[in-house]
Amino acid sequence: MLSAKRDAKAAKRFLKKVLNVPHTLEPRVITVDKNAAYPPAIKSLKADEALPETTETRQSKYLNNTVEQDHRFIKRRVKPGLGFGSFNTARRTLKGYESMHMIRKGQVKGVYRGDIMGQISFINQIFGIVA
Repeated sequence: MLSAKRDAKAAKRFLKKVLNVPHTLEPRVITVDKNAAYPPAIKSLKADEALPETTETRQSKYLNNTVEQDHRFIKRRVKPGLGFGSFNTARRTLKGYESMHMIRKGQVKGVYRGDIMGQISFINQIFGIVA
């Protein structure tokens, strides 16, 4: 989730969003990086009873690497462009990068990984391009 600031308020918003997804079960352990924003956010969610008191919080720089690895492709695209001019530009551009990556990985329903013609057709449908 992209946010302008990485503070406790943004961390709480992110965790609430993750917990409200229908396929999410009550977590036994939450692994976060060493950012100081997460412990107050988790404490606040436990106080609001949005998160069970039994949920353990684990701060580790490396245990959430599988999630971070998925964003490696974005770093490859952003660095040559010398970053973004504004937050809104970053938000719009990253949304496009993420969408294209999901299509390429086969995470879009009806568009299969490796089906280049299907991917092109899907993109043309989205943008209204007539071939």
